[in-house]
Amino acid sequence: MSQQNGFNVAVVGATGAVGQQMIQTLVKEKFPIKKLTLLSSSRSAGKIVIVNGEEHTVLEAKPESFEGVDIALFSAGGNVSKELAPEAVKRGAIVVDNTSAFRMDPETPLVVPEVNEGDLHLHNGIIANPNCSTIQMVVALEPIRKHFGLKKVIVSTYQAVSGAGASAIEELMEQTKSILNNEAVEPKILPVKSDNNHYQIAFNAIPQIDKFQENGYTYEEMKMINETKKIMHIPKLQVSATCVRLPVAVSHSESVYFEIEADDVSANDIKALLKDAPGVILQDDPENQIYPMPANCVGSNDVFVGRIRNDLDEKRGFHMWVVSDNLLKGAAWNSVQIAERLVKLGLVGERE
Repeated sequence: MSQQNGFNVAVVGATGAVGQQMIQTLVKEKFPIKKLTLLSSSRSAGKIVIVNGEEHTVLEAKPESFEGVDIALFSAGGNVSKELAPEAVKRGAIVVDNTSAFRMDPETPLVVPEVNEGDLHLHNGIIANPNCSTIQMVVALEPIRKHFGLKKVIVSTYQAVSGAGASAIEELMEQTKSILNNEAVEPKILPVKSDNNHYQIAFNAIPQIDKFQENGYTYEEMKMINETKKIMHIPKLQVSATCVRLPVAVSHSESVYFEIEADDVSANDIKALLKDAPGVILQDDPENQIYPMPANCVGSNDVFVGRIRNDLDEKRGFHMWVVSDNLLKGAAWNSVQIAERLVKLGLVGERE
């Protein structure tokens, strides 16, 4: 997977669920790669990964691994990013980081290309990829904000277990089989692997994603609240979130209530706007039961929106249903998209 002209690209966390999706997305999108370097922890180093028919040996991620790298896509956990991203930058790489390590750092742009591509010009070597549930919501909200203003957002999420990693998908599948066979289940991963209690996810809904904070919100909920304000450059935007884990393998769903600043706007006006919005596919035909569902969104880079309707009491209030593949637009595709825009904007140079 190399060509004469192009960029030296490293993927950190290459054996993980998102890392694998990053590699597949680079291939699918025909990103111009001169040399591909796959990196991971020492535990996974030495594994062979086939990329576009070529064998690649996964190497252990160390500071010196980034010599000569132009773009490094990170998805190996926050601690790895904190340790190695600055080392990659020192060696001339631009880092696109898919962890929460730098998202709220004032010096680090937090980018969703359809929303705030211009922030890429402000990077100091590291660009943060937002949380998956935030990404799909702001892609749907940005055209609305641009045309009608945005005052308030209240979101309830229905998130897939893949957001907690490949082992959580495995746990869902094993629990489902066990329950169908009237066998006991012993949850070990969800809602949070490092937390004290673990609960059954099969045939259940868990109203906790990540650890609880002192204010009663979970870390996932606070990520959505804070990241939305930062990406949209509206520090005073009213945002609240409730994040729930469902027994779905891939694709997050969200019920989003929002209030706009403009008067005399109808649900049809919102639909017309989103029909042509970048990165959005409108699926909104209630008469024919057409609306987005997670099972139909797997494998797509787009954000699907439907069930758009006026609130019955608040004239500037609306509701919509937003679904997207959390491993693609929520992670791998947004990261590769950022890399593509860096190239397009001339912000990364090819090495001799």
